Amino acid sequence: MLGFCILSFALIMVDHLSGYLDDIRAGLTIVVTPVLVAADIPGREAREIREIFSSRNEMRNYIEILEQERTLLKAKTEKMAALTAENNRLRDLLGSAAKLQDNVLVAELIGVDPDPEKHEIIIDKGSGDGVFVGQPLLDAQGLMGQVISLSYFTSRVLLISDHSHSVPVQVSRSNLRLIAQGTGVTNQLELMHVQDTADIRPGDLLVSSGLGNRFPVGYPVGVVNKVEHDPGRPFALVTAVPSALLDRSRHVLLVFTEEKLARTPEARRNGSGG
Repeated sequence: MLGFCILSFALIMVDHLSGYLDDIRAGLTIVVTPVLVAADIPGREAREIREIFSSRNEMRNYIEILEQERTLLKAKTEKMAALTAENNRLRDLLGSAAKLQDNVLVAELIGVDPDPEKHEIIIDKGSGDGVFVGQPLLDAQGLMGQVISLSYFTSRVLLISDHSHSVPVQVSRSNLRLIAQGTGVTNQLELMHVQDTADIRPGDLLVSSGLGNRFPVGYPVGVVNKVEHDPGRPFALVTAVPSALLDRSRHVLLVFTEEKLARTPEARRNGSGG
């Protein structure tokens, strides 16, 4: 053992002083390098696998965060679109109110009769606001119906599309007077007892005639969309599409005549104060 140690020390000194062993060391390095590389493969692969799984988990978490942000942004966008649409509807409604010669009260729809045979809605204005039975109801496009019952805070309205509802109308183009009756279908009215020779055609605008003292004159009611003449029938079949958005309008106008306006609580208060 002592002799081996002395020999090793001698070789180290010789290599240090003369570089005699450089070639041998270079050869050994060439021989040993593949062995070292091969020995390091399992550890390197393990590190790479850990990095891959770590990257996948980070990517999965990042994707989940992006999905959550996308869902939130989508909800905000839809809410903004709904608010914008409602703002546009209110602007149209107020614009229509400004054009009317009558006094109006803005109301909001708060309920719909669940019975499909009844076309009735509930609004948030009642007798406490001066609303009266028979009062006309409009949206920004045209006539919707009339009030049929009251409470202090709410009113029930019968829509013009209900089977039991009818309204006197006249053709704006020819002044022909007719009766428009509900059919039980939201987007269709039927004109009653139209003579075959009557001056009416698709595209004609129907407005309230004011006859019967129920609805004021000149409010849009509907547009004629079909005129059929059948030799086997005494009258022509004429239908119209309501001008009002009966199944979509949320904000509506209650119309007051001068006589009815004088009976509202606010008018009474103003009168008593004078």
